[in-house]
Amino acid sequence: CQFPGTHESADSRSNDRNLHTLFLPSPRRSTSPAFSQTPLPSRVTFLKATLASIRTIYADLAQRPVQRDCIRRTECCQFKLTGKTPQLTRGEALLAAHGFRASGRKELPQPTDGSCPFLQPKTQKCLIYESRPFGCRTHFCQPAGGPMDRKDVLDLIRRLEQIDSELGGDGPHALTQAVSWALEQK
Repeated sequence: CQFPGTHESADSRSNDRNLHTLFLPSPRRSTSPAFSQTPLPSRVTFLKATLASIRTIYADLAQRPVQRDCIRRTECCQFKLTGKTPQLTRGEALLAAHGFRASGRKELPQPTDGSCPFLQPKTQKCLIYESRPFGCRTHFCQPAGGPMDRKDVLDLIRRLEQIDSELGGDGPHALTQAVSWALEQK
């Protein structure tokens, strides 16, 4: 998927604790100087607002009248098989990392079969389904109706790109690279 694109813990206190370790500027991909000098509570507030903005975009997508019938065959999660890997903006990567950490995990799995690192091998379920990226929400296998047309979601893509820019991002990156970056934020 070329779109910039969990089970989240029901315990919001656990989620809030995860926010403290999720977003500080990385030396290799810096944010604005003003943000890096912002006190931690303000950064946590900013991160909460960013995650809420991404969730709002995902909720807006869910309201679109595009008929798809996903039966969770997980074919789209087989990146090596399909040759397609979701591309995530910084905001999406932060939300995916937040969902991943809320599941109690800290290190991204490295599947040897070319599948998504969030696809659980035994259950074939997504570890971060509620926080899954935009590309996972808009790409469907042919039996489920095929991918959504870009023109139908372009406004949402632009909103994701705007958030990426506000976070000092440089555009979407492959899922593993983007989420690995987000997980490195201390």
